Amino acid sequence: MKLLSKLPPVLKSASAPKWPYPIKSQASSGLPFIDFSEFEDIYKNVPEHFNFAKDVLDKWSQKEKDGKRPSNPALWWVDETGEEVRWSFEELGFHSRKVANALSEGCNLQKGERLLVILPRIPEWWLVTVGCLRAGIIYIPATIQLTAKDILYRLQVSKAKCIVTNDALAPLVDSVASECSSLKSRVLVSKGKRREGWLNFHDLVEAAHDNHQPVKTKSQDPMSIFFTSGTTGYPKMVQHSCSSLGIGLNFSGRSWMNLNPSSTMWGVSDTGWVKFVFGSLYGTWSQGACVFSHGKMQFDSTVVLNCLSKYPVTTFCGTPTIFRMLLKHDVSRYKFKSLKTCLSGGEPINPEVMGKWKAQTGLEIYEGYGQSETILVCGTTREMEVKPGFMGKPLPPFDVQIIDEHGKHLPPGEEGDIAIRIKPERPLGLFSGYLDDPVKTASTERGDFYITGDRGIMAEDGYIRFIARADDVILSSGYRIGPFEVEYALSEHPAVAETAVISSPDAIRGEVVKALIILTPAYESHDKDKLIRELQEHVKKTTAPYKYPRKIEFVQDLPKTISGKIQRKELRRKEWEKAQ
Repeated sequence: MKLLSKLPPVLKSASAPKWPYPIKSQASSGLPFIDFSEFEDIYKNVPEHFNFAKDVLDKWSQKEKDGKRPSNPALWWVDETGEEVRWSFEELGFHSRKVANALSEGCNLQKGERLLVILPRIPEWWLVTVGCLRAGIIYIPATIQLTAKDILYRLQVSKAKCIVTNDALAPLVDSVASECSSLKSRVLVSKGKRREGWLNFHDLVEAAHDNHQPVKTKSQDPMSIFFTSGTTGYPKMVQHSCSSLGIGLNFSGRSWMNLNPSSTMWGVSDTGWVKFVFGSLYGTWSQGACVFSHGKMQFDSTVVLNCLSKYPVTTFCGTPTIFRMLLKHDVSRYKFKSLKTCLSGGEPINPEVMGKWKAQTGLEIYEGYGQSETILVCGTTREMEVKPGFMGKPLPPFDVQIIDEHGKHLPPGEEGDIAIRIKPERPLGLFSGYLDDPVKTASTERGDFYITGDRGIMAEDGYIRFIARADDVILSSGYRIGPFEVEYALSEHPAVAETAVISSPDAIRGEVVKALIILTPAYESHDKDKLIRELQEHVKKTTAPYKYPRKIEFVQDLPKTISGKIQRKELRRKEWEKAQ
């Protein structure tokens, strides 16, 4: 069945313009064929009004009633106690309509007002989010790892009128609520428990009626705000429209995630990050597929492997770190009877990890690249050849180029800024801007392009290699060195538990490569000078010799953002301050 037949008729068009960056199927290579032209209509003819709950979720609910969709849950949630929730699209619609009424009437929230939701992977997270979609309330997801200071910052700058969270975080909210003048209601997701000054989520929902009509929202109306990781300063508010993610992730769900109504998608991510809604909401439900999730708070590789063996998960998405942790086990002992597609995102993946995973499972890992500000920008789909070391090709609807500091296109093989063409027409899927920060928003544009802030190289065949964040590149004796490749090489050594590579000042070379390394327990007592030489030789043999770390320092920990990203900027600042 064609994807277009699954979407609102208004998205179809008989006369869509040609792609600015045509993607050609590799039918001649023997790889599967997909007609990319079907997505031209979707991305070039965005309707004036769009509401994901009404135009996608409710349509799948109707197909269930009509017997035109397989008996696959819309949401399949499990936890370590054995409790399960399996909701059809019809049941999801019923519950989320009650939530929409609870938020609108019980919390007095109006269309366009903002709600901060800080919940772990529990069914209520999806109900709150879909309830917001129905009511036109702008939802702001945040990670459960926030401190009181983090919560205060987000409430103040977002001017959120309501917060929804659980017992663990409610005391932190109470400690800062008096400083948040916009905050009018606090909602506690807790079965059977009450807290002074808080509304109980389940009480509100139980009292609400279920005949809510989705609010009429324009495609360009704001729908969600995501806070960035804060690797280069205070977290910024990235605003997306109703159509940006709701329509924009159609291609990702169909081709990169390889989903259809019989599929089950499991994306292992924190609910606070945009990656979570990629695979656990928009991308999956746009295809009528099932969202699978496990409620365990902390990542447990044994739990993941057992779930992939027990449940009919067809598509699994994790970060490179997750795949590395899974490969600490003998993965070949597990039988993944349903698994067909493995995806990686969040950071570049080491070719060695890809090779080991394929050797033990027989499955490729398909890499994808995106940001809080975008949908999927580049990726390797099942219609493309997997090329380790490359993150794939530009994907619809983006025209991605490698450009220089003047905004000029660079030829294949030359390193430059990874950029997305935004003129003469801004593509669907790109954020609306950094909320309340027009200066920062303007700084991301150069000529006809949006600058991602990442450096890369495009090969002759259109595949893109990620080099580094623009401010992480190390310039040593005229060589440009990205930290990721050195980190990958070091991480392959059994002595290295974790590492961060930065620049360090040098009188002769300007700057040199320095590695800060957390050792594995087995190597903590080893002779450090001998181990440094061993690690340097290891890198020389693994990658280009000039990239080896001339300086190595063993540390006990590395500073990270709440999303788990290493703060290289902070490490680099301290390193250069020592030389002053």
